[in-house]
Amino acid sequence: MRLIPLCDMKKGEEAVIKKLETKGDLRQRLMDIGFVEGTKVKCVRISPLGDPKAYLVRGAVIALRKEDAATVLGVEEL
Repeated sequence: MRLIPLCDMKKGEEAVIKKLETKGDLRQRLMDIGFVEGTKVKCVRISPLGDPKAYLVRGAVIALRKEDAATVLGVEEL
């Protein structure tokens, strides 16, 4: 099982969140908006400059900056 940070996902790729590598307020905020272990995530949009990227999580589209998305690790769906 290879863990990848969400920031490395390409448009259309899906993953299941396995780990959050952040602490404190950012960790709580990510969990509040749906980035919790076991949740399926799909990269649906990438800004023209590549940052931020938008992810479909539990029916909502959420944009994350690269530095924040790098702290969310997932396993690629086959």
